[in-house]
Amino acid sequence: MSRSTFEKKFITIFKGVIPFIAYQRINQESVLTLSKEYLIFNFYIFKNQIQYQYSLLACIAGVDLIEKTYRFCITYELLSIVYNTRLRVKLFIDEISTVPSICAIFINSNWWEREIWDLFGIYFVNHSDLRRILTDYGFEGHPLRKDFPLTGYIELRYDIVTKRIVSEPLELSQEFRLFTFEMPW
Repeated sequence: MSRSTFEKKFITIFKGVIPFIAYQRINQESVLTLSKEYLIFNFYIFKNQIQYQYSLLACIAGVDLIEKTYRFCITYELLSIVYNTRLRVKLFIDEISTVPSICAIFINSNWWEREIWDLFGIYFVNHSDLRRILTDYGFEGHPLRKDFPLTGYIELRYDIVTKRIVSEPLELSQEFRLFTFEMPW
């Protein structure tokens, strides 16, 4: 089956089976925008339907779109080894929304969901082990959010007198902590 034939079949099958918001074709890749209500159902179909067979979850990424209505975009990359095709699935959510975990369908999503929660603060419902993975347990905030201050909130330094690492609150004037959308210079 040629790639263009597969794409036409793909779109016609999608319309009857998968509830989706939008379908795009960008740089020879299929991009599907989904609603979070049907996320688990759609991923189950993507993996187990004989006509799709997206059996490999390549990655999950988060994007902070700070000025938009839906602040965050979660992007899933799926690969069908049988049909040699890729599918990018996008999910747009606001700051207070939660996302259903797909760990029950793709076991390797565990690490990426924990990473997105740690760095962006997006909570995944029904995740078995949602805890910090890249930052320290005492870390405050989520460092990949665009409104996170560049300097952080605390300063770590080595104290020669006590011969240990000391954690001190960082003291800067308030003007450096405010996030603006303009260039400061």
